[in-house]
Amino acid sequence: MTPDVEMVVLLNAEGAQIGTAPKSTVHGADTRLHLAFSCHVFDPRGRLLVTRRALTKAAWPGVWTNSFCGHPAPGEGLVAAVRRRAEHELGIALDSVDPVLPFFRYRATDATGIVENEICPVYLAVTSDTPRPHPDEVVEHRWVDPDDLAESVRRTPWAFSPWLVLQAQLLPFLGGRGLEELAS
Repeated sequence: MTPDVEMVVLLNAEGAQIGTAPKSTVHGADTRLHLAFSCHVFDPRGRLLVTRRALTKAAWPGVWTNSFCGHPAPGEGLVAAVRRRAEHELGIALDSVDPVLPFFRYRATDATGIVENEICPVYLAVTSDTPRPHPDEVVEHRWVDPDDLAESVRRTPWAFSPWLVLQAQLLPFLGGRGLEELAS
């Protein structure tokens, strides 16, 4: 295996690591459960960064989504992976990174039949940097008011990634009810 092959961490149903696999072999019609992460980035003014996935992405090309997502490498801590991916995908350094939905999990199938099947902790981050997106990852980006994004997700969920739609139902800054309210 060459050093530039991106590996993902495979998980069992309880979330315990059971192995690794090349990312290129994991996402398909029968995607095995694996570890990922999702991040929502704010600027110092309280605006939220949303991105539109590159048209060349295998899954959900061209849809609007949260700031960025990714997969930790085997043995890499989640916060380190979030910071690494922010630099790669958006060309930004993060001033802070905090978990907000540590046990988020979802499974979704896109129009081409590619399945996402992830335990995907969600993070909030802040940056003072100006995004310089990698063109293979992001085709467009916008700083938006979180209330405006929440309204757009409610009105046109089909225009957004399924993980953003599900996260919006849980994240109070996107109009979600929060974990405490869902538990009651």
